[in-house]
Amino acid sequence: MNRGKPLLRFVDIDQAYPGKRPEAERRTDFLEIYQPVDVLEVAAQASRCSQCGIPFCQSGCPLQNNIPDWLMLAGTGRLREAYEVSAATSTMPEICGRICPQDRLCEGSCVVEKSGHGAVTIGSVEQYITDTAWDEGWVPPIRPGAPRGQSVGVIGSGPAGLAAAERLREAGCEVTVYERADRAGGLLMYGIPGFKLDKSVVQRRLDRLAQGGVQFRLNFEIGRDASLDVLRAQHDAVLIATGVYAARKLVCPGAGDDVIQALDYLIRSNRDGLGDPQAANERLSAEGKDVIVIGGGDTAMDCVRTAIRQKARSVTCLYRRDRANMPGSAREVRHAEEEGVVFEWLSAPLAILTQGEDVTGVRVQRMRLGDPDSSGRRLPEAEPGKTVDLPADMVISALGFQPEDLRQAFEAPELNLTEWGTVESDPDSSMTSLNGVFVAGDIQRGASLVVWAIRDGIDAARSIESYLDNRLCVLGAAE
Repeated sequence: MNRGKPLLRFVDIDQAYPGKRPEAERRTDFLEIYQPVDVLEVAAQASRCSQCGIPFCQSGCPLQNNIPDWLMLAGTGRLREAYEVSAATSTMPEICGRICPQDRLCEGSCVVEKSGHGAVTIGSVEQYITDTAWDEGWVPPIRPGAPRGQSVGVIGSGPAGLAAAERLREAGCEVTVYERADRAGGLLMYGIPGFKLDKSVVQRRLDRLAQGGVQFRLNFEIGRDASLDVLRAQHDAVLIATGVYAARKLVCPGAGDDVIQALDYLIRSNRDGLGDPQAANERLSAEGKDVIVIGGGDTAMDCVRTAIRQKARSVTCLYRRDRANMPGSAREVRHAEEEGVVFEWLSAPLAILTQGEDVTGVRVQRMRLGDPDSSGRRLPEAEPGKTVDLPADMVISALGFQPEDLRQAFEAPELNLTEWGTVESDPDSSMTSLNGVFVAGDIQRGASLVVWAIRDGIDAARSIESYLDNRLCVLGAAE
């Protein structure tokens, strides 16, 4: 342990992330890629924290996690206390530790990083603290508050819905989560590959919620099994936390049904890993194929790394900007390159090439970066006369997600939507145009990060609790 030793050790302890399993081994399975670390390694890395007066790591975290305090506790061997501080602001610290793009958030804001010494490895320390808490039995069961006699229906069991359900149950509400899939967890279960987030990590969170009294209604789709109005009649408040699942379509000649949508591909792969029956055909398997994935975000990285593990013959990622302007995590790009993915930077699909019903390749337009747009980001533009045909018999589109039309799906014509199709809400309370109906997560802010969904779910739970308190006051006054 490092108990009693000073912090600010960044001057004599180098930055060290957990070791990764060898690339050749990683390519053969869907296990998480990092090797186990011990408490001494974690304490040493945590002790690198500068304990700066203005913790930019905390302001860089959407959850405003009290990072310096739990780093100080971990750095001095007080892991249980570190866990308690970490869990005070986050309902899923070990999940955020695994999948947050720390290089763009807390670690990217770290003062030690800015000083040139390499960021404190916040994410890996956070994961270790909570994994240890689970192993040691420090994670307490959910303790429901005094019964309020009020219920909340939560539509969607992704990170926003789960975070809200936990906080509302702790406030004494009866909580029912409605999920249209056959398992709870949303994209945590079906959209993120196991090599980034083992499903047992998600399942133990779901089990804890169920043991705490949260009810899950699976295979239950709003609009098919009940309208939104029916849910409103059954509950004192409703939270819409569906996420955004509609794929942004690839638009170019030949981009028809032969182009596979990223989420369809990832869901099938995750189902295979969970032991579900295999797909009726091999369309969603990359084995033995030349695969091209179009896109530059984390979903594209999930697809290319999944294809490697499915024993694709080759895997190429097309992105229309350069490496420095890629929206996905730089760490994920490095992992993909280590595992054998080829990146074609400044390359955009001009056409999908086919022969009969089979995809044979992608015609690629080479790009260059032009003048900045209104956001300051340089716009890609075509390099005249520079095209190349790349062979492929599987093309996956990973261009991001947009909202489904919930007004139509939920049979709720009075539910106001924004011009982008997200659910419109009051910025202070997250209440929608329907009284007692709230919204959180991607369906409120647009496709974003898991950590933002957790933050939105916690904020929405707080607003719902205030709304229910006011209802109780009104009812009490009426009596």
